[in-house]
Amino acid sequence: MVSLTLNSLKQIMRTMVDNPGFDRVLRKVDILSASPGKVVCEMRVEEEHTNRGGTLHGGLTATLVDVISTVAIMYSERGAPGVSVDMNITSLSYRYMNAAKMGEDVVITAQVLKQGRTLAFATVDLTNKATGKLIAQGRHTKHLGSS
Repeated sequence: MVSLTLNSLKQIMRTMVDNPGFDRVLRKVDILSASPGKVVCEMRVEEEHTNRGGTLHGGLTATLVDVISTVAIMYSERGAPGVSVDMNITSLSYRYMNAAKMGEDVVITAQVLKQGRTLAFATVDLTNKATGKLIAQGRHTKHLGSS
């Protein structure tokens, strides 16, 4: 049973970004909705999020896949963040037309695909809010420990 609430998830994110560590890069991410095993967020791409080409930085894309999928896993049956085992990101930004540019809004949708006794599998889609075009897609496997 999911014991966290949407407000709890938002508070967890606030706590993460209010600390001096790396997670501060996520301070502009806003959680829009959550249902068991699924979290939808939004972020406006600002200068601090871009690479030299003026588009969403690949490192931030990987961080979004990592953190937002973890939040979805936390908001699921097991409710545990786990430890990353494997993560991959496919960027569709190599075709400059799909890259998220400064000022554009990106929707980040994380969905838990499967959860077993010790592993959870999640997928994350980053889409351009205005066009609906897929910017990047990630897969994340986390070890949850034994039950």
